[in-house]
Amino acid sequence: MTPDIVVFGSMNMDLVVRVARAPRSGETLHGQSFFTNPGGKGANQAVACARQGARVAMVGCVGDDDFGRTLRNALAADGIATGNVRTVEGTTGVAVVMVDEAGENRITIIPGANDLLKAEPEALAGKYLLLQCEVPMPEVVRAAQFMRAQGATVVLNPAPVCQLPDELWSLVDIIVLNEIEASELAGLPVSDPATAAAAAISIRKRGPSTSIVTLGSQGVLVADEAGCRHFPALAVQVVDTTAAGDTFIGALCAARVAGESMDDAVLRGIQAASVCVTRAGAQSSIPYLDELGAA
Repeated sequence: MTPDIVVFGSMNMDLVVRVARAPRSGETLHGQSFFTNPGGKGANQAVACARQGARVAMVGCVGDDDFGRTLRNALAADGIATGNVRTVEGTTGVAVVMVDEAGENRITIIPGANDLLKAEPEALAGKYLLLQCEVPMPEVVRAAQFMRAQGATVVLNPAPVCQLPDELWSLVDIIVLNEIEASELAGLPVSDPATAAAAAISIRKRGPSTSIVTLGSQGVLVADEAGCRHFPALAVQVVDTTAAGDTFIGALCAARVAGESMDDAVLRGIQAASVCVTRAGAQSSIPYLDELGAA
């Protein structure tokens, strides 16, 4: 069965440390807890799509180690097709995540097997393609070319932020960025809905028909052919912001492939992300469709 959504991207094991605050340079602090959790922006977005009811296939790369086997099994447990998750010699990607008492995170990524991911045409067939920037950029471009030629909708989350090649801009239909990424790519400061609107309009001129800027507690700004709209965030008690953006994107795309309007899809994304931030971890925090009433 052809999937609704193909996710071409990273798979990491998250090594999570909870702390009262981040240490200063040269300082050693006692942490509060440590745990491992499946992560990686690509895998997180795949899980978010699947838990919102979409048929999802993951295209990724893991090492021949226990982390790789755990990541593959975690995706399969959510009903995600893993036939195009390749195992290579070496180590699986890891992310070292530090989460403070305010729920804010600081993340360092060691790519490992993610650097060996290739865009193979036979693995790329679906209605939507989700892309990020945690795997080699030339392969991201190739994946977009393959699926755009088939008529798929291409969604890009340019994270970690980097300057995107010109050929990728013209292949992207929907771009979803946080305020840091929007500021970097638009060359404009982004701190509130008004400045986000200016950045989103500027970014949309580069090629994407829809530009979406997520602003955390300040909500979401959408710029498309209908103009700019601001959607407020939901008030919740934040525990951990890890995977909130991935959850938003996955819920948005699942809603779109189900036929919902862009505005309704954004509202679903906000609701899903609002549940996500009340929980610890990456994939462990991503809600199912029937949990959205908890936000």
